Amino acid sequence: MSSRTLRRRLHHGDVDGKRQEHFETSGLDSLSEPLLADDDYIENKKICTLEDLWDDERKKAQFHWTFIFSNLIAQWAQWLANVVLGSGSLIGRLLSFPSAALNMQNNRMLPPSLSPLQEERLRNLRQRLEVPFDGSKAEHQDALKQLWKLAYPDRELPSLRSELWKDMGWQGSDPSTDFRGGGFISLENLIFFVMKYPDSFQRLLHKQDGTRAEWEYPFAVAGINISFMLAQMLDLQAGLPSSLAGVRFLKLLEEDEMAFDILYCVAFQMMDAQWLAKRATYMEFNDVLKSTRTQLERELALEDISSVKDLPAYNMLR
Repeated sequence: MSSRTLRRRLHHGDVDGKRQEHFETSGLDSLSEPLLADDDYIENKKICTLEDLWDDERKKAQFHWTFIFSNLIAQWAQWLANVVLGSGSLIGRLLSFPSAALNMQNNRMLPPSLSPLQEERLRNLRQRLEVPFDGSKAEHQDALKQLWKLAYPDRELPSLRSELWKDMGWQGSDPSTDFRGGGFISLENLIFFVMKYPDSFQRLLHKQDGTRAEWEYPFAVAGINISFMLAQMLDLQAGLPSSLAGVRFLKLLEEDEMAFDILYCVAFQMMDAQWLAKRATYMEFNDVLKSTRTQLERELALEDISSVKDLPAYNMLR
């Protein structure tokens, strides 16, 4: 693989975010596990291990009721400050501070009330997330063919089982075996990416930016992992999102029905920038994906973010 001497610098956010994140595997059946390599590799790297999940569950059990009562008390204090003292007073601002701090603890918030538009768009997104990839369905086969034609407009379309699919970053000759827990939405995300931001898609597909590793991440399978990561980060498997990133995302979804797909493109571009900045290789992909999630969460927490296009990392797309 040829390398470019010019190395893109990562704009905005921390490259070496130190927060440890674990992907939850409960919830949506069709988007239930990340996948980059075979099972032996995942076991060796200890990604999303059973011990991690038990540790997460213990933490959730420990803080669950504390968060509920603390947030209720904090909201009551905020209401009293607004009504009695006015939101502009010094005491009112002091009383509002604990409320924000409690809501931010562990990145959990009380589930918000949704507008009818938010409810509709969230319902539609969840319906997309629940569709598993089915290689026997003509619609799904056609989507794979469409992705190839868009990615390689000057190349002949291969059969659905061909070694040529590996050129796109599928792990085997049959792309349908790579989806497993990724769901049909991960294929839709790739198609959206190449249609909406073709230049960025092509540069990532052909690894044209920066000095590349000898053992690069497989493009298509990396995309499946990013779809999975976003669904987990945005808390889309819950009754109502209560993570800070999930609550902020609901506002973006109200602004644009395709917010999830656009955020996917941002995340993919951000992941590649992290990859280059860390000089990562294949075996470090999952660490890079965790750093990408951390940076996304930080950008979603910024003030004055009303659409995905307001995120600093959106400017990396071409």
